Amino acid sequence: MTTDTPERGSTGRRAAFGFIFAAALINAVSFGIMIPILPNLIKQFTHGDTAAAAEWNVVFGTVWGLMQFLCGPVLGMLSDRYGRRPVLLISIFGLFVDFLVMAFAPSLMWLFVGRVLNGVTAASFSTANAYVADVTPPERRARNFGVLGSAFGFGFIIGPTIGGVLGEYSLRLPFMVAAGLCLINALYGLFVLPESLTPERRTTSIPWARANPLGSLAFLRERAQLSALVAIGFLFQLGFTVLPSVFVLYSGFRYGWTPSILGWTFMATGVSQIVVQMFLVGPVVRRIGERGALLLGLGMGGLGLIIYGLAPTGPLYLVGLPVWAMSGFTNPGLMGLMTRRVGPQNQGQLQGVSQSLQGFASVLGPPLFGLTFAWAVRHDSVLHLPGLPILIASALLLSAFGLAVRVATPAPVPATA
Repeated sequence: MTTDTPERGSTGRRAAFGFIFAAALINAVSFGIMIPILPNLIKQFTHGDTAAAAEWNVVFGTVWGLMQFLCGPVLGMLSDRYGRRPVLLISIFGLFVDFLVMAFAPSLMWLFVGRVLNGVTAASFSTANAYVADVTPPERRARNFGVLGSAFGFGFIIGPTIGGVLGEYSLRLPFMVAAGLCLINALYGLFVLPESLTPERRTTSIPWARANPLGSLAFLRERAQLSALVAIGFLFQLGFTVLPSVFVLYSGFRYGWTPSILGWTFMATGVSQIVVQMFLVGPVVRRIGERGALLLGLGMGGLGLIIYGLAPTGPLYLVGLPVWAMSGFTNPGLMGLMTRRVGPQNQGQLQGVSQSLQGFASVLGPPLFGLTFAWAVRHDSVLHLPGLPILIASALLLSAFGLAVRVATPAPVPATA
């Protein structure tokens, strides 16, 4: 079993980053597989009632986000204390179990249980971000966060396409495939993934008083500039939840898209995200800096959502794809600015707090957007605006843009780094 740390020069860091990229890629594919399927499986349990399915989708999404909200700080602190590797491995194996539960769920309640477990284990994404901060020099973090983000782009290409195709045969089959991918991922990490946080860089104890969403806010109160950046990230994540919350039902209601069309749409979305995050983030950050990349991502993301929400036909919706893809500049720029404000022993805590607030956004997003969509569908004969929740999300991103203009300033690397 490999236990070497990646602190042996640039070659070791590149290899370690390659490991975490591969792990993130497999995770993203497993999540992507169920994106076009889960709402339709819920709809099947509600006997084809679209509005009822939208409301249940709200419940599922809210609880999933709540689990991340509660577990993010705990996993972040555990990774600061015991290392990134064990937290990642336990969480990935947990995902394997979660997908199996959902694959064989005999009722809506069992599907709900699987989703709860899925939310707990999905909070480990913050640990992957901390891993990247461990093995990357500060000046290259924005680029590497962009490359890591492209793993989710690949997941959106491969996963939903597989899910859409397999879903034509059975709505359960994609979950089984996702479970298999997670098992492969766990075994891969067990034998290959090295630890990134050496013992001397770990915290000596876990401040359990802060291992909860409210207690972890003290970490932000001690760092005023960091708090403002986290607020920007929260607004972005809240707006970002609109597509997972309503896209499948929205596109089916407004454009009549089938699972196969959804799969190809996710593929186009993934390709555009990959182009931005893998090939453009690095040059753009070098040209306009992390702050400029953040502003570009938020501004274009808001514009892309406006196009999505107003498009009366499927082809016009697709016009917004390349515009929305540029929202991929947001997280690399934001994470680059944030990780410069803490030392290595607190990267996990930072990512845990960030993950917790993203989870809180996932708690607020489904009821905000799902219930708005259900209301718009029920009043469509009068309102004629099923894209209303997407327009609300656009307003959130543009608000984050305005806040970033005022507070997103570069910062030196802490001396402890």
